[in-house]
Amino acid sequence: MLKTIVIVLAIILAGVGIYVLIKKREARKLARMAEASCPPQGDFVTISTGRLHYVEAGSGPSVIFVHGLGGQLRSLSMTLLKPLSERYRVVFIDRPGMGWSERPESASARIDDQAGYVEEVIDALDLGPTIVVGHSLGGAIASALALRAPGKVAGLALLAPLLRPSSMQPTSFGALGVTKPGVRRFIAHTFAGPTSVRNQDVVRDEIFGPDPVPKAYTTLGGGLLSLRPKSFINTSRDYCAVPEVIGAQWKHYDEITCPVRVLYGTEDRILNWREQGVEMSERFRHFKLKTVEGAGHMLPLTKVDEVVALIDEVAGAAKA
Repeated sequence: MLKTIVIVLAIILAGVGIYVLIKKREARKLARMAEASCPPQGDFVTISTGRLHYVEAGSGPSVIFVHGLGGQLRSLSMTLLKPLSERYRVVFIDRPGMGWSERPESASARIDDQAGYVEEVIDALDLGPTIVVGHSLGGAIASALALRAPGKVAGLALLAPLLRPSSMQPTSFGALGVTKPGVRRFIAHTFAGPTSVRNQDVVRDEIFGPDPVPKAYTTLGGGLLSLRPKSFINTSRDYCAVPEVIGAQWKHYDEITCPVRVLYGTEDRILNWREQGVEMSERFRHFKLKTVEGAGHMLPLTKVDEVVALIDEVAGAAKA
């Protein structure tokens, strides 16, 4: 009897091992495909986290773009580079650990430290006082930068920003709350990519909805890069690090002195626009809120005219 149990267990373990091996191969294949489809578009600068990938264009007042959770610079530059580079010096970055930028596991993922990485880029590229555009988590990082280095931030344009602890728990983020590095790496190199492919329609509906996903988002918008193990690892790290800072940070927004404009869609499925937008603008009167009726979370890709107008408004207020 014992011998039979041992044999059955051995067969089960062998089956599990083969299944994991298949998933590892599938994950590697997806990563290679993603990198071939979405290669680096710009240049690299070295900061404390290693090489950072950025795209720069245009001339005029400096504007730097900070993308959100799980994103990369293409998710902003796809639609905003062309219209804004006609009158601004625009810089789109892959945040450290995302896209083609490096970030060792020893480097912090905290919001305030990520603001420090953006400050390093501003210094390295000699941007001077800069308008900072932050989307989603990038809005929290942009706000932290304005608190950290007020002399380097000319204004804030915050697009569906995370400004305070969120009461919403999107199902798209359910797998990200992995706190143990070893478990996180195992998931990243086996199940994360294939599962993302299988659930992509559900996830995109939540992230973009009710707006449609733009055509060519997977390549021109860099959506495929989220399939790499590196992306899952660092997105999970960013997600788990949010509570370390945001609960204290938002109470200091009255210390931000530059012009601040906030844009929210009233059908956002990731963050509560009333909690993050209305309540914040009522408490901090210099956070001027604008809304887009019926719009979702991915405003930089779906409501380009409104985003461009918001940045122009910030630039005008900063100049004044």
